[in-house]
Amino acid sequence: MGAGFSGFLAESNGGSPPTKPSLGDLPENCVSSILMHLDPPEICKLARLNRAFRAASWADFVWESKLPSNYMFLVNKLLHQDPQNLSKKGIYARLCQPNPFDDATKEVWLDKISGKLFISISSKALRITGIDDRRYWNFIPTEESRFHTIAYLQQIWWVQIVGEIELEFPEGKYGVFFRLQLGKASKRFGRRVCNFDQVHGWDIKPVRFQMSVSNGQRAISECYLHEAGSWEHYHVGDFVVDNPNTTTKINFSMIQIDCTHTKGGLCVDSVLICPS
Repeated sequence: MGAGFSGFLAESNGGSPPTKPSLGDLPENCVSSILMHLDPPEICKLARLNRAFRAASWADFVWESKLPSNYMFLVNKLLHQDPQNLSKKGIYARLCQPNPFDDATKEVWLDKISGKLFISISSKALRITGIDDRRYWNFIPTEESRFHTIAYLQQIWWVQIVGEIELEFPEGKYGVFFRLQLGKASKRFGRRVCNFDQVHGWDIKPVRFQMSVSNGQRAISECYLHEAGSWEHYHVGDFVVDNPNTTTKINFSMIQIDCTHTKGGLCVDSVLICPS
């Protein structure tokens, strides 16, 4: 009986034996529903399996589930293109790249794996007391900053650095950090060296970091600057965004205004706002 049934299948297939089902036989919408539950790197890997997975990986609803809820605001502010002309996968890819704004003094990007929002604010976007006097501060070029420039303090009595940003943030918790370094780095014979000659005054009194958010949240922290010769992220505070469809304004500052001693040898790169 088994031989007869096999012969019947062979005849119904034009004399060819039946083929086994494969991943390529899955309906495209089923594959897309599976891909929704994976991280973007995993989606891109599976897209190389076959045509069905490749086509499913372009489905708009797959990539819309990876985008922040207010991605339309980010598209309009950063990409300057009509979202209707872009696929959701294309939007995700573009937003994962550094997107400059405010005369390229600020950058926004999404983490490629999580889709979380990151913001970096250049030292040139900060209000730094004495920045126009070259006896105190200088902007110097460097390869160690994403903005290719940092503010360097030679010596001053009063340190006050203030900044702000206004943006529609996706819902979540965020941390604010100053990226600082004691000592001025350079390259000598292809190797990184750091000059500490002008580093002084940071071990006498702590630096005060402050932050206020338009929804009423505040944070204050104090610490001594440390770890000369390497870039450190000094935590200012955290804030929570509950409504992603309203603009959130954040003011932040770094202050050391004890005039009993001078301070110097400080590099100020940027302020980072990232998921906490």
